[in-house]
Parts: sequence; structure tokens; C-alpha cells
Amino acid sequence: MSNQRRRLRQSAPIILCSALLSVVPLFSANSISSDAEKANWTLVWSDEFEGQTIDPDKWQFETNCWGGGNNEKQCYTDLPENASVSDGVLTITALQKETTGFALPGQMRGEGNPEMATLPYSSARLITKDKAAWQYGRFEIRAKLPTGQGTWPAIWMLPSDEYYGAWAASGEIDILEAVNLGTQCDTCEGGKENKILGTLHFGGTWPKNHHKGNATVLPTTEDGFNVFGVEWEEGEVRWYVDGKHYATLTPKDWSTTSELAKERPAAPFDRPFYMILNLAIGGHLSEDLNEKGIDPTGYPKHLEVDWVRVYQQADGESQ
Repeated sequence: MSNQRRRLRQSAPIILCSALLSVVPLFSANSISSDAEKANWTLVWSDEFEGQTIDPDKWQFETNCWGGGNNEKQCYTDLPENASVSDGVLTITALQKETTGFALPGQMRGEGNPEMATLPYSSARLITKDKAAWQYGRFEIRAKLPTGQGTWPAIWMLPSDEYYGAWAASGEIDILEAVNLGTQCDTCEGGKENKILGTLHFGGTWPKNHHKGNATVLPTTEDGFNVFGVEWEEGEVRWYVDGKHYATLTPKDWSTTSELAKERPAAPFDRPFYMILNLAIGGHLSEDLNEKGIDPTGYPKHLEVDWVRVYQQADGESQ
């Protein structure tokens, strides 16, 4: 993880605005968005997960039992039982399995014997840090999300360096988050949780951080897969699901307290970010909403990823 205060959100949980959302019809989401082609985006990086193992040239595992700074209940491992590739799909699996590991992420561990921790679930977090990073682009991920109280899948991005300061002064881009899908929701169409979130985190270092974003209904598809996307250009971030635009943020919506941001109106979202795929269990956001806590039934839980594709235009940069 790239900073010590990653995702401490207990002081300001995201409000899910379902009353303004409408139901999206059933269809199939299985191809590259035609919008990318029409806008002259060029494919610069992808993983179709066509091999038998996770590609070490593209991904590395983040392993710890820190709980993500959100009191999550999983240890992240690099074990095949928690992340594997088969039949062209990456599957991140959360198991109800007591697991012991490092209590802190690597950059937070002291010298000597590091502190250990034990948590009741195991899962995986894959990152492109030190493998690939991008400054601006169109990011699309075709994925199938898990359901159940306490599930928290996320597809997101963090800065390659903390140029403007520790989290969240250097920013965070959440392409997709969802919590507790399929659980009881009195304000949701059909009475079941069906919302996804797109969010930016910014401001000062924790606890002076802020966030802003939007929610939309997760479209129902024939096979349960959807294409989640973000278009990030200088001075604008746009969110999509299955090619449908549902949110836009611009510099008037974000800020950073860093002195380095002077004369840089798009800061902190003007530097390279790397991608993260993970499935968390529990944590303040998921456990405080819907039916509360974690439902221990129905495990294992799976986040399935068919492909990840990154496009850029002429002004984009890759690392």
C-alpha cells in the first residue's frame, strides 16, 4: 500500500443515493466499449487472463492482515486459493478461514521482528505498482461482483508516489466499489442492495481528507458481468458502467492542501496512478450499512475479472 492512512473512512461514510436512481434493462456486457474506439483511445495495456497463472510482469500481491485501515476482517495472501486464473478469468476468492500474517503493510513495518495479526477471513489484493502506472487514460474492467452482507469488492487506483503528501493529499481514484450487494435495502428498487460507487479521495493527509463521488444502480446482465470504467483526463474524471456515463468530477470538486499544488489546478490528479483489484470482507463501510455486520454464510465469495484494459490518447503517459 502506498500510504499509512489508506481508506480510513469511519468518520465520513459514503451516502448511497438510491432514491435518484433508476432500473437499467437486461443486456450483455462483453466487449470493448465502442465509446473508446470513437474517441480515438488507443489500447496501451491489458490483461485478458488467458494463461494458467497470474502474470508476474503485470501484477504483484499485497500481503498483510492490516484490515485496510478500515477495520476490515480479511488477511490478504498470495495463495492460489485466494487468487487464481482459469478459463480466461481472474478469480479473487474470500474464504472464511482464520489467517495470520503481518499486522502492517510493508512500508509501515519497523525493523526487527514485525508484529503479526490474525483475522477470520482470507482474500487477495493485486496491484500494478512498480509494474505499470498511468497518467490519464480510459480504464475498463469487465467483472462479476460478489453478493452478501459484508462483501466489499473494489477496483481502484493510488498514486505511484506521494508527491503531494500521504493519503489522501496525493489522491485516490475509485473506479468501482460496492458493498453488501443483494442484501436488504428499504430504499432500493426491489428491496435489495444494487448500488455501485465511483469516488475520488483528496484534500489533506488523514484525518483532513475528503471524498466526493456518486452512486448508480448496477445493471442486470445475462451472465452477471459488467464493464466498469473511468475516463481520466487533465481536469476531469468520468465514470461509466456498461458504457453508460453516470458521474463527472472536475477540479472545482477536489483539492489538495499541498504547497506543491500551486499553479497546478488539476492536482492531485495530474500524476501517474497504479491499479488495484481486491475483495475485502467487513470494514466500517460495509458493516455499518444494510443488515449490519458480516453474514458468515455463503462462503467462499468471489470477485471475477474477465479482463482489464487501459487506453490512452496522445496526452497520456504510461510507466
